Amino acid sequence: MGKCRNINRIVIIGVFLGALSACQVTDTPLDSGAAVDAGVDQTVNEGTLVSLSATATNIDMDSIVWVQVSGSKVVLANSSSAATKFTAPNILADETLVFEVTVTDTQSDSASDMVSIFIVAYVDQQPNLSSAWLINNSTNSTHISGDEGDILENIQSVETVTITDDETNTDVEYTHVKASGIPNYDITMTQDIIDQLNGRPKAATDFANGQTTAQAGEVISFGANIGYNSSTENCNASGGAGYWPPGPGCPTEQSLDAYFAVYPEALATNAEPCETGLGTVGVMVNGTTLFNWGDGQSYGDKLWYNLAPIAEQFDVDICGGHAANGNYHHHFYTSCLADILDDDGSEHSPIYGYAADGYPLYGPYEYANELAVSGWKTRDYGASNSAGGCATPGERSCVLVDQYDVAQGVKDVVNGPDVGQTITTQSNNTLVATDGFYFEDYYYAQESVGGTQLDEHNGHDTNDGKGYHYHITLTKGENGGLSPAFPYQIGPRFKGILPSNSVGRCSAGGGKLPPKKG
Repeated sequence: MGKCRNINRIVIIGVFLGALSACQVTDTPLDSGAAVDAGVDQTVNEGTLVSLSATATNIDMDSIVWVQVSGSKVVLANSSSAATKFTAPNILADETLVFEVTVTDTQSDSASDMVSIFIVAYVDQQPNLSSAWLINNSTNSTHISGDEGDILENIQSVETVTITDDETNTDVEYTHVKASGIPNYDITMTQDIIDQLNGRPKAATDFANGQTTAQAGEVISFGANIGYNSSTENCNASGGAGYWPPGPGCPTEQSLDAYFAVYPEALATNAEPCETGLGTVGVMVNGTTLFNWGDGQSYGDKLWYNLAPIAEQFDVDICGGHAANGNYHHHFYTSCLADILDDDGSEHSPIYGYAADGYPLYGPYEYANELAVSGWKTRDYGASNSAGGCATPGERSCVLVDQYDVAQGVKDVVNGPDVGQTITTQSNNTLVATDGFYFEDYYYAQESVGGTQLDEHNGHDTNDGKGYHYHITLTKGENGGLSPAFPYQIGPRFKGILPSNSVGRCSAGGGKLPPKKG
């Protein structure tokens, strides 16, 4: 088994990168024949939960102790019992960890054995796999047909390419993705969807007949007419009239040519933050683009910025997407993609897409039936001494000095709409501006990141072999229904550096170039 055994003997341990440890031993067995077995050697990925289990023979066991002999230090759980566990550490290169278990009997005789655990570093685990993308191998798959011809959907090609960075003169690996068209979503209409459509505040005018023509149980192809009085923008040329609500135009065929760093690099702690700007911040695995939290509109003096999932809730289709200048995109979770990916909450969600910085974006579930939890909280405007409260309770008359540190307090600004005030959206729908309606209504709570809890970027690294990754975030209501939870997918700031060929940009950076490294 290639194990390092030690039963009252001298052991010389050889540890090297890229292979399991080698051992030279000189046996001196006990007269009693007592022995302990530390188990078989293992090879595991970085971040994996590793179990160790020892068995003893011919010994009246009084105590048992596990110790780590070599390698990056880890914390052993229950190190004084036969079975123990630890999480394989985050490492920069493959490494072997060696552990020894010693059993002592009531006569103070002891027996020991060693086991080697070879850890595969994250950089060797191919984190940006082509298999995550939904490849469209058909040349005649269509969902919308118009005067300009059929529009294809989904990813056409994915390949790993190496590009030399002009600034550093080093080779960098990218996942190169090409896609055209718009998504392939087929939706089975439920009564809940029908009720939501017919319950729209302006259903009487949004629909040609005052209500949707779709029926519960009917399968609606993406772009099929469900009775809306759609905008005339692009709809006659590209198809889709009757599928999208009034206001936004219909999508047009897009041509995506995107690069994602295979090995993303986190921004240095002292680097200029990279705020997610308007437009593309990532790409879903079906080729649909992902936009950030905002819709570019604000109340009053460009201070209280709209959250797209709230202000545009009546401007999206039944898959939660819409078009901007013909570019169909999502701002938040879509059950239509979840259905394609078979993400039913029975385990950790699969990858839904990749952020512009290269880090993967997983769906909403961290464990079976356990949602990943946003680290952002809603300000309490109810009292001046509450978290983020203003001088006059119920007024939006102040903003946080630092949204990432609520303890720094607030500063007075031109009043926004009072909490609970009715406002009119760009598409002339009326909504109540409750707590959490605007971007400025939120702060990062600085809670300990781990388990289901996410950081300020809406991501985490839970040592599960996935490396750092973002999550789409939802919250469960009292009735069990799920709603988008701010910041919805990627946080207000990217975790990683945006390469110069990225599909996204830093909103304060004046272009697609990333902030300078610290």
